[in-house]
Amino acid sequence: QVQLVESGGGLVQTGGSLRLSCAASGRTFSSYAMGWFRQAPGKEREFVASVSYNNYNTYYADSVTGRFTISRDGANTVNLQMNNLKPEDTAVYSCAATIATSRSMRSSSRVDYWGQGTLVTVSS
Repeated sequence: QVQLVESGGGLVQTGGSLRLSCAASGRTFSSYAMGWFRQAPGKEREFVASVSYNNYNTYYADSVTGRFTISRDGANTVNLQMNNLKPEDTAVYSCAATIATSRSMRSSSRVDYWGQGTLVTVSS
């Protein structure tokens, strides 16, 4: 059974940092792009960042470019370093994986596997 399990969420003050991790199991994800989406209360889920299967290509939402960094640690782990956090970054962050490209992963419809999510709260 495939599982994506996120960790690292929590409460942080504006300007602070958090590092999210996602551990995938149940199969090898060496051919999969992986990434992160988030959903704030009352809002639709949105793309945050993605990384290609070989760690060569990354994509970011405009709202996090320059503050967030996505990386892979082996085939089945993806991390999201979040710096200079803002209250508008408050959301449930979910890990995702797709056999499609990291570029196409900007659309949630291309995601094959989802994690259950971890809450990030940024206080003002």
